[in-house]
Amino acid sequence: MKITGIRTFILGNPWKNWLFVLVDTDEGLTGLGEGTLNGFAKTVEAAIHELKHLVIGRDPFDVETISLRLFRDVYSDGGQIQGSALAAIETACWDIMGKATNQPLYKLLGGKCHDKLRAYANGWYRGPNTPENFHEKAKLAAAKGYTALKFDPFGAAWRTVTRQDFALALENIAAVREAVGPDADILIEGHNRFSVSTALQFADAMLKYEPTWFEAPVPPHLVSSMVEVARRSPVPVACGEDYYSREQFAELLKHDAVHIIQLEPQFLGIAASKQVCGMVHAHNGVTAPHSAQGPVCSVVCSHLNMATPNFFLHEIFDEFNEPWEEQVLMPALKVQNGYLTPPEGPGLGVELNLAEIDKHPYQVGNWLPLFKQGWEKRETVQIEE
Repeated sequence: MKITGIRTFILGNPWKNWLFVLVDTDEGLTGLGEGTLNGFAKTVEAAIHELKHLVIGRDPFDVETISLRLFRDVYSDGGQIQGSALAAIETACWDIMGKATNQPLYKLLGGKCHDKLRAYANGWYRGPNTPENFHEKAKLAAAKGYTALKFDPFGAAWRTVTRQDFALALENIAAVREAVGPDADILIEGHNRFSVSTALQFADAMLKYEPTWFEAPVPPHLVSSMVEVARRSPVPVACGEDYYSREQFAELLKHDAVHIIQLEPQFLGIAASKQVCGMVHAHNGVTAPHSAQGPVCSVVCSHLNMATPNFFLHEIFDEFNEPWEEQVLMPALKVQNGYLTPPEGPGLGVELNLAEIDKHPYQVGNWLPLFKQGWEKRETVQIEE
């Protein structure tokens, strides 16, 4: 079997343009992948088409060689953009492998390790940055059956905060804990916002609300900073979604300070993601992959998580996106009472609904401005002339 062509499609979701890839073969099998990257949909799309000459004519089963050609052989570090392009193509190759062997992806990755996957809700708190909104929306999410909720209570904070904003963030956390009760997991999203000192102040202050983790409290580029926070924080630290190579995870893991690893399959590709899960396993850690891109990302993570013995929690945005998202993939991935399982069809087990994509064109304002007031509403950003 040989790859004969690569097609790309961008769907204009209001808070992040989603980029999908279809890889065609000479045997009539087509694979589906995703390359969504906040603010860079057209850039990643261009990278895919600029690099596709390296994979056309290759056997889609040769994913390790394809990944080397797309990353090592280019001899440039394109970061998350290059990683997104690589992962989109490589994911589609795994989809083709599953279709060719008539097996769901998770069986190709090691088979079933769990009966079902516990999911945590994200994106449920769309609305104003107030304790009242967090409390109301948390109750609604819990009523759907979720026993774990993640949220960013920090507004548009960056590095340091005023005393008033510090107090407001804690009020938001308190509101969620009160809404969901003592038995649910609450996961605090930091979005790489803080300096080490500010992160540690927040970690100490939020401890009384018993969060399960404090995610990405400081930017990821200085591993030493993340390690310092992880060692001094009374709340477990989770991170990893920004990294796009095995080597970055190796550097983080060698310190044995962070043990909740949120790898991003859409930066790594599936083969490398499986290897990173093994690296985390060897360090007695658990995985909670980043699944905050588009609907294909959710499906990929479901297969990876099912085949990962040290899986912890599965991130879900899908139920809190636009209602029409259920029409993008056939069938749609469903959460039932806070749990899910990957599709059982061959490969990813889903197909792309091109007719639905045509209804939602790309818009330049479809991105998530995390350091701008009001980002929590997840609306298309109005572009200033």
